[in-house]
Amino acid sequence: MWIITVYSKNQSPTMFEFESEVEAKKTFQEIKGCKILSEVIYYNDRVPALA
Repeated sequence: MWIITVYSKNQSPTMFEFESEVEAKKTFQEIKGCKILSEVIYYNDRVPALA
């Protein structure tokens, strides 16, 4: 998952979520202003159940 966070002087930060890197990077280029592109990686640690 990819997230674009956009910061504005007059508004709260706005976040946009994308499933593909290509789509996120294309949109990132089109957005003006202070912005951050982040990749979110989920890590699921398999822990055996305790008895």
